[in-house]
Amino acid sequence: MKILGNIIWLLFGGFFLFIEYILAGVALCITIIGIPFGLQSFKLGVLALWPFGQKIEYMNYAPGCLSTIMNILWLFIGGIWIMLTHIFFGLLLGITIIGIPWARQHFKMASLALTPFGRKVAF
Repeated sequence: MKILGNIIWLLFGGFFLFIEYILAGVALCITIIGIPFGLQSFKLGVLALWPFGQKIEYMNYAPGCLSTIMNILWLFIGGIWIMLTHIFFGLLLGITIIGIPWARQHFKMASLALTPFGRKVAF
């Protein structure tokens, strides 16, 4: 069922989300200061490509206050807008019974888009 869900996800916008995240990651990695944010964009891109069957976990170690500072900066760079986009599409897909699995994936991605530092995507 995961494979079928991922294939449908790719056909109906998942690939374009992946390309968007990858291009944003490349643009952020151009500067040295933007590299950590670009890596988080790549993390979101991998999740956007194949979201079914993946889980978001907190890191096993305590990342400290740097993770919190980076998450606050991420909010200003674009994390809030990415999260709101995923919430909008999640609510839109959640209207129909058929769209609920894809809405759940958008809500999962929204939580990661809001605070990506200190988390990892488990395959």
